[in-house]
Amino acid sequence: MTPIVLAALLTPSGQGGGGITVLLFQVAAIFGIFYFLIIRPQRRQREQHDKLLQALQKGDQVVTSGGIVGEVVHIKDNEITIRSAESKLVVLRANIVSVGSRQGAEKPA
Repeated sequence: MTPIVLAALLTPSGQGGGGITVLLFQVAAIFGIFYFLIIRPQRRQREQHDKLLQALQKGDQVVTSGGIVGEVVHIKDNEITIRSAESKLVVLRANIVSVGSRQGAEKPA
């Protein structure tokens, strides 16, 4: 255990201070701050990325985590074949970072 926790647990009740109650409140406050500033936004971002990967179609322009830009040619379970310049590459679905414009989609005026 950390020295702070030990000090809070071993503090005699006759001395002033909140003791363990204040410590538990501080730990709960720190956990709440971490949850709302770190955990919750990352979970939301991961859900949006999963939806993006599920909506992937042939003809989509994609960017991989390695920076390769290409067009989706074939989709199979966890593997996606993309055409980049003159070559075809097979990448894992999880390595797709972003999806650009679709080939058949109309551009806004």
